[in-house]
Amino acid sequence: MALQTLGCKLNQAETSAVGKRLEERGFTRVPGDQAADVYVLNTCSVTENADKETALLIRRALRANPSAYVVVTGCYAQLQPEAVRSIPGVKLVLGSNEKFQIAERLPADLLTSETAVHRCETEALGGFETAWSLGDRTRAFLKVQDGCDYKCTYCTIPMARGASRSDTLENVVQQAQKLAESGVREIVLTGVNTGDYGKGEFGDKKHEHTFLQLIEALDERVEVARIRISSVEPNLMHPELIRLIASSRRFVPHFHLPLQSGSDAVLGRMKRRYRSELYAERVRAIRSEVPEACIGADVITGFPGETEAEFEQTLDFVREHALDYLHVFTYSSRPGTEAALLEQVSLAVRKARTTRLRAMGDRLALLSAERSRGRVLEVLFEEGKDAEGAEWIEGYTPNYLRVSVPRGSAEPGQLVKVVLKEVLGPGKLRGECVPAPILAV
Repeated sequence: MALQTLGCKLNQAETSAVGKRLEERGFTRVPGDQAADVYVLNTCSVTENADKETALLIRRALRANPSAYVVVTGCYAQLQPEAVRSIPGVKLVLGSNEKFQIAERLPADLLTSETAVHRCETEALGGFETAWSLGDRTRAFLKVQDGCDYKCTYCTIPMARGASRSDTLENVVQQAQKLAESGVREIVLTGVNTGDYGKGEFGDKKHEHTFLQLIEALDERVEVARIRISSVEPNLMHPELIRLIASSRRFVPHFHLPLQSGSDAVLGRMKRRYRSELYAERVRAIRSEVPEACIGADVITGFPGETEAEFEQTLDFVREHALDYLHVFTYSSRPGTEAALLEQVSLAVRKARTTRLRAMGDRLALLSAERSRGRVLEVLFEEGKDAEGAEWIEGYTPNYLRVSVPRGSAEPGQLVKVVLKEVLGPGKLRGECVPAPILAV
């Protein structure tokens, strides 16, 4: 079997869980670009490009093995099952609830010519499946939350994944400790709306614990070097959470707060649950409590109705608050969303704004790297995909700077103190490992 994933870290964690179940049924995993009897594609549907990439990956799989049994699951399969069914070569379409049933849904005869579709309506999406994935075996992405109760006008995620729901605190702690005992040095908490952790396992809003209590428990009870939070909505990044991370033994000073726009008018049309001043308050609180913190943001350009003046407000906002990096997305109209019915900004204007904002994001990330030059920070080193024969080995600081040192001075999985000496580019530096002290005998 070959497994491939489109989209977020949550999808990666779930693909890993699916792979483990198939391995328990006797399947052997091969890389996604190799010939396999069964291909499983876990899809995203945040943008139109993700939909197109699904068809592209299926064509590549069938070139490797024209008689392969192709399974498509994930958000695109949940939202548009008939569109997925119509892609040549697809044999099984599984929605969000059914993705963990792949082993049970596979037919005895993988050469069947029939295409089966299994999905439930959005209202029936529920339950919680534990999932985690390893990145280079040094860091793991651990799913703690799923679904979303927010109604942002551009987003299909609530339709694809259902109501917000969470794993139990005890199970998260147990899974995190198992990962730590397996040698993982950093755990990244992930979910659709991670900060909304605390809803019941079936979205019944009766969970026993809050996100703050989960963070406290992980900090106190899990013996791992680092814990990182993937992303938290600004309205859920409460001051108590910031203070806890500031004093934490394990949580790193890295805050990813989705912004989407610096214009209150645009945020209103998006139906976001905050306005620019609340976001600014959170940034000021983080800078005050955690001066060395890295703060990153997602931003959407060209949202329906966005004027040039509103876009300039976004530019001014990110510049004024000196964010450390930006993930910039060109608005993509998605079927079934409120925003799809609004007056659309031309694609040319959207792309031009994306180019301008990404250029600003690069400048901000470059300044962030410059501010850290000369500091000594601990780096967790990883083995990248193209590392064989490379002159350098790379890793991340707690505040999410990518650092390279000469190969041989550090090994994958090691946490090493490094003097940051040279800025290579936005968010990237080159350094020199600090020799470990010689202990007196």
